[in-house]
Amino acid sequence: MVYFLIFSDLQLCPKFLHTNSTSHTWPFSAIAELIDNAYDPDVSAKQFWIDKTVVKEIECLTFMDNGNGLDHETMHKMLSFGYSDKTALKGVKPIGMYGNGFKSGSMRLGKDAIVFSKSKSVSCVGMLSQTYLEKIGANQISVPIVSHLNHTLDTSLQDILCYSPFKTQEELLVEIDAISAHSPIGKTGTRIIIWNLRRTSTGTTEFDLEKDRYDIRIPSDVYESMKDTSQQPDNVTSYIPESFYSLRAYCSILYLKPIMQIIIRGQKVKSQLIAKSLAFVRKDHYKPTFLTKRIPITFGYNTKSKDQYGIMMYHKNRLIKAYERVGCQLKANNKGVGVIGVIECYFLEPTHNKQSFNETDKYRKTMTNLGTKLEEYWNEICYRRKREDPTSTIPVEDTKKQPDQNWVQCDDCLRWRKLPDGIDSSKLPDKWFCRMNPDPQFRSCQAEQEPNQGKQTLQNGVTHHLDSEEDAGPSCSKRDAPLPYPSVTEVQEQQDQLIDLMQATAQERDSFKEQVHTLTCQLQDMQRQLQELSKINVKKECSHQASQTEKTEGGEDYKSLFEKAKQKVDELIKDKEALLAATEPSTAQGDDMDEIALQVDSLIRKLDERNKERDELRSQVSVPAVF
Repeated sequence: MVYFLIFSDLQLCPKFLHTNSTSHTWPFSAIAELIDNAYDPDVSAKQFWIDKTVVKEIECLTFMDNGNGLDHETMHKMLSFGYSDKTALKGVKPIGMYGNGFKSGSMRLGKDAIVFSKSKSVSCVGMLSQTYLEKIGANQISVPIVSHLNHTLDTSLQDILCYSPFKTQEELLVEIDAISAHSPIGKTGTRIIIWNLRRTSTGTTEFDLEKDRYDIRIPSDVYESMKDTSQQPDNVTSYIPESFYSLRAYCSILYLKPIMQIIIRGQKVKSQLIAKSLAFVRKDHYKPTFLTKRIPITFGYNTKSKDQYGIMMYHKNRLIKAYERVGCQLKANNKGVGVIGVIECYFLEPTHNKQSFNETDKYRKTMTNLGTKLEEYWNEICYRRKREDPTSTIPVEDTKKQPDQNWVQCDDCLRWRKLPDGIDSSKLPDKWFCRMNPDPQFRSCQAEQEPNQGKQTLQNGVTHHLDSEEDAGPSCSKRDAPLPYPSVTEVQEQQDQLIDLMQATAQERDSFKEQVHTLTCQLQDMQRQLQELSKINVKKECSHQASQTEKTEGGEDYKSLFEKAKQKVDELIKDKEALLAATEPSTAQGDDMDEIALQVDSLIRKLDERNKERDELRSQVSVPAVF
C-alpha cells in the first residue's frame, strides 16, 4: 500500500490552536462540535460512537461515525482554517456555520488529534497536533494529510508516524479497518483519536471515567463548585442539571428531533423527543414584529425531576441553551418549578461555541416574552388543578406525572414511532424495531414517520387540536370559557378501570391454562394405564397355561376398566370443548387453546391406534374378543 503526504501550510501561529480552543469553557460543548460534524447532511451518519481507549499506554478519547467519510480535499478543509462551504441537503441545514468546530473542539479536549477516514474512493489520515508543531519548531500551522494514492514520500510519512501513537503503516491500516467493521453496509466513515488529554491542576484528566463505566462525566468537585445555593440550600444538588455533568444525559437532549444514534462506551444513548416527553403539554406561539410567522412554543412538566426546569432553546435542531430559567422561575418562590418550555430559535444568532445566543435586542425580547408565556401556562395549570381537586394540598409540581405521549426510535430505520397509551417506555428492550409496534399501521420500516398533526393526546387517549387560535395557549384562550378537558380524576379512574380489566383477563387466562394443563396430564396418565392393561391382556391371551376361568375373569376386569377409561376420555373431551368455547373471545388465549386441543386430539388418535393393535393381536391368537 502506498501513501502520499501533503502539508497544508496555514498562515497562522501554532499557539492559535490553543487560543482558539478556549472558547469552549465547558468540555461537553467541545464534544458536541464533533457530534455535529457527523450529524450534518453532507456526512449523514446513522451512528456515532464515543469511547475511551489506551494506545501504547496513552489514554485517548475516540469518536467514530459511519457516515460518508472524507476524501483528501474534504479532509484538508476540515483540518484547515477558514473553510465553510456546507450547504443544505434535502432540506436539512448544516449546524456548523464557521468551519471551526473540529479545530476548536478537538484542541479543547487534548493537545493532539489524528483523523482516519474512509470514503467510497479513498482512505485518508490527517493529524492536527500541537506537540508535533512544537517538536519541529514550526512557525506556522502545518497539517499532514496522508492519502491512499500512487506516490509516496517516505520522509513525510515517517513524520506522521513519529509524532502519533501509531508507529507503523500497519497500525494505521488497523484503525481504518475498524471503520469498516462498524459500517457493514457502506464501509465508510470517520474515526478521530485524541490524546494528551487536558488535565486539571491535580494532574488528573478533566473527565471522570471510573464512576460510570457507560458514561463520561465531569468530576464532582468541578460541578459542585457551581451549585446555586441561593434558592433552596437543603437541595442544592438538583440545581445542577444532570446534562451538565453527564455526557449521556447531555447527548439525550442534544437534538430537538434526533435521528442519528449516539453510543457512549458501548451503550446506546436513549434520545428524547423533548417536546413530546412532557406532561400537561400545551402549545403557545410567539409572534415577534421582526418575523412574518409565529414561532411555536411547547410548555409542559418535567416527568423525571421537578428541579430541572426552564427553557430548552434550540437552533437548527441543535441545543444551544438548556434549562434557562425565565420570568417567575427567577424569583425566590415556587412559581414555575418543574415547567419546561421548548422553542426552535432559528431567528437568533448563536455564539461561536454554540452554548448561548448573542445578546441582541431580538434575544432580549424573546426571553421577556418566554417569561410572560411561561407564567401564563403556570397559572392556567394551577387554576385547572384547583378547580378539579379543591381539597388537594399537594403542589402541582410535586404530583407524580407521566408523559402525555410515549415515543420510541427504531434501531433499523431510525424513525420515531408513537406507542399506544399504557405502555411503559422504560420497560422496552434496548433494541426496538418497527415490527414490535402494537400499531399495525406503523409496524414496518417502510411506513413513513407519523406527521406532527398539531394534536395533543392525554393519558386516556383523548385528543384535542392545538393549531387553532383558541387553543394556541394560555395567552390566546379566554380564562372564563368552559374547559373541554376531562378532569385528572376522571382520566385516572378510566385508566385504573382499564388496568383492573387487563389484570382480571390475565388471571382468567392463567386459570384456563392451568385447567388445560391438568386435563392434559390426566389424559397422559390414562393413556399409560390403558397401554399397561393392553399388554397384560395380550400376555394372558397368548399364554397356553392360562385357564378358562382366568381368561373370563381377566376379560371381565379389562372390559370394566376399559369402559371406565373410555367414559373418562369422553368427559375430558367435553371439558376440553367447554374450555375452548369459554376462551374463544380472546385471540391470545385462543391460540394457546388451539395448540392444546391439537395435542389432545393427537392423544385420542394414539389411543385408537392402541385399541386397533390390541384387536389385531387378539384375532391372531384366535381368542374371542372381550368386547
